[in-house]
Amino acid sequence: MEEFVRGLPKAELHLHIEGTLEPEMAFAFAERNGVSLPYPSVDALRAAYDFTDLQSFLDVYYATAVVLRTEADFYDLTIAYLERAAADGVRRAEIFFDPQTHTGRGIPFGTVVDGIGAALADGRERFGVSSGLIMCFLRHLPPDEATATFEEALPYLDRLLGVGLDSSEVGNPPELFTEVYERARSEGLRLVAHAGEEGPADYVRQALDLLGVERIDHGVRAEDDPELVARLARERIPLTMCPLSNVKLKVFDRLEDHNLGRLLDAGVMVTINSDDPAFFGGYVGTNYLRTAEALGLGPDDLVQVARNSLEATFLPDDDKQALLDELDAYVGADAP
Repeated sequence: MEEFVRGLPKAELHLHIEGTLEPEMAFAFAERNGVSLPYPSVDALRAAYDFTDLQSFLDVYYATAVVLRTEADFYDLTIAYLERAAADGVRRAEIFFDPQTHTGRGIPFGTVVDGIGAALADGRERFGVSSGLIMCFLRHLPPDEATATFEEALPYLDRLLGVGLDSSEVGNPPELFTEVYERARSEGLRLVAHAGEEGPADYVRQALDLLGVERIDHGVRAEDDPELVARLARERIPLTMCPLSNVKLKVFDRLEDHNLGRLLDAGVMVTINSDDPAFFGGYVGTNYLRTAEALGLGPDDLVQVARNSLEATFLPDDDKQALLDELDAYVGADAP
């Protein structure tokens, strides 16, 4: 089963590149950049990953991001992720980055985009992973700062696939960001947003109706509203779910309690992703395997999830169909 799952052609649609910063890499970057981390050792940093909620994770996430300073740092971070992703059968990765995390401490926007972008180009050549870059706004900061970040991004729009919304959800509803999303839409960017992770089902509805997003990142709380679940299924709105993340951040007490299987049975277009895998204990292949074991998902279920992920990409139709054909060929040849 493991070999089948890791070879299953799939897309990863919910991955924060800063969240792939493994502790060993964080200390290596800190040393080469002359930066101090607020942890004495790799083991101490890893021990800090005992999170109680989303905010406790974000505190560590932002504390470690200070080591990312140069184009080489962003390149090395991204290429390391793409190598792992390829080993997990990822054929398409639509990757989040948080420019405000970096520009707010004086790192030029171009340094971030150039480093990540160079790695994405090399990842296509070296590992065969197609990719796109989604710029996320930090929702715990004022909406006018998101607008300022969008202005800063204007010279780089040809490098961006879309925009997203992340960071602390509760108390920071999607409706606050309608203006910057309208700007992004007018520039032809694709639209996604984190909603319904710790925030209520209404945040999912706001993201759809007020921001006009095409995918919902997380969306687990949508289950609280049966009418919303029916809408998600009817309109084929993808949910980019992250099971190990949800357990690590106490959204669910146990993986066995996760609602991905129930939503899949309800016809919702669920996908499995890794979110911030260096912090949450598993890249996308491990998320597939552990979720399948916990929820009793069989090969057919996992093939459907992989198919959902490919259909939910922002690829042109011909490229999307090529990946779906690859999935069909793989399943026909290698089903367990």
